[in-house]
Order: sequence, then C-alpha cells, then structure tokens
Amino acid sequence: MRSPTAAAGGTLGSTPSGRPEGGDRVNTVVEVEDLHHSYGQKPSVTRVLRGVSLTVRQGEFVAVTGRPGVGRSTLLGLVGGLDSPVSGRITVDGVRLDELGEQERLRLRRDRIGFVFPSSGLLPVLTAAENVGVPLRLRHVPPGERDERVSLLLSEVGLADRAGRRPDELSGGQRQRVALARALANRPALLVADEPAAQLDAECGAALLELLYTLVRRREGTALVATHDAWLLSRADRVLELRDGLLREAGPERRPVPSPS
Repeated sequence: MRSPTAAAGGTLGSTPSGRPEGGDRVNTVVEVEDLHHSYGQKPSVTRVLRGVSLTVRQGEFVAVTGRPGVGRSTLLGLVGGLDSPVSGRITVDGVRLDELGEQERLRLRRDRIGFVFPSSGLLPVLTAAENVGVPLRLRHVPPGERDERVSLLLSEVGLADRAGRRPDELSGGQRQRVALARALANRPALLVADEPAAQLDAECGAALLELLYTLVRRREGTALVATHDAWLLSRADRVLELRDGLLREAGPERRPVPSPS
C-alpha cells in the first residue's frame, strides 16, 4: 500500500513552482545546453532530441516523463556520460563531459554518478553484498570501511538478511533493491534512474520507487528519474515532459494524482 509519509530527511528550499531558492547560491549538478541527438544516417535519420536544455540543482528530485520512444532513455544516457550527443553541452557536477577522454568519463561515471536501470545488471557470480561493494572496490576503499558501508546500504534497502545470496536466489524486486544500494555506494553527486521499476509487478515497483525516493531525500541527494509512476511524479520537485524532442515543464495542474490505496 502506498503511504503519503514524508521523506526521512530535509531538502533544499523551493519556490512554489518547485525550483530551488537561492539562485547562484545553490549548486548546479546538471547543466544541459541546446542538446541535439539523432540516430541513423541520411536519408534515414531519426532526430530524438532537438535542442534540449535542462538545469538540475543540488537537492532536486527531477522526474522526466513522456510517451515510450520519445528519447527519455537517450537523454538520461547522455547526461550520465554513457553516450555523446551530436551537438550541445553537458556539465555534471562542474565537469564538462565533452572535455573528457574516455578514461576520465569512466571515472566520472564511477565516482560521481549512480545508475539504476530497468534491469538490475548484477554480476551473477557475486553475492548481493559483493555486488554492492563493486564500486567501492574500484575506488580502492579499505576493506573495513567498504564492508561497513555495504552492510549499511543493504540494511537501508531491507536486505541485510540477503547479503550472502546471489542474484538468482533473489526476487526481481530484491535484485532492483541491490542495484539501488550499489548505485548509492559511492555517495554519487547525481542518481540517474531510467524506469527502474519497469520490469517489476505493480506492488514491487511501487515499493521500489518509494524506497528510491526516500533514500534520495534522506541524503538530500540529487536525482534525475524517468518514470510514469503517478505517486513519484506527484512528489518530484519538478516534472519535465519530453515531447517532440523538447523538454516542457509540467506545472502542478498537469501532474497526475495518484489513486488512493
């Protein structure tokens, strides 16, 4: 059952429109300027993004919605440094992505961005705890500190008693919770979540999204999430709709109202 319980932690102040107060005093985590992207070659070119601009400030929870196939996954992948745009500029946590070499881009993704995808992407030969610890191992975090953080994260996602289980011994919802814990392991500046509940049933998906929202808020974190979930859209600081290759901000009057449960 969905609960209207408020987040466990505070967030940055916001104006009635949902934008953070403070202007330049508030750090910008994501800055996207005039982003264009397309697939294919002439004469069969599909233009997906047609001049997208976007700012996400520290502490914001921003949701991106839109019909399937409009390019939300493309946009999140570009912001996360998984691909490069045809043109435009992307800055994440003060770093221009177009100025990075491949190894620098890899380190940025590892150290400053956490990802949650529709499929958990867990390594099948590793336990839940070992999967969560992978990003920490890559950063050479000392074993004691690593084990303590992994234990804390698994407790936060409700899987402390499943630490020694491998992915094939977990349910789909549990695997996504492990993936969420892994995404938060390095305390990322930005969490990018692309329809993280898309492959779960309604009940498990709802629980996962509420958990994701609560953990981001508890950390006063910053998130960019692609979702159609009415409950999550109703609680995001801002809802952006991707349509015809452009982002449009959805005001409160256009936000979905979650059904009572």
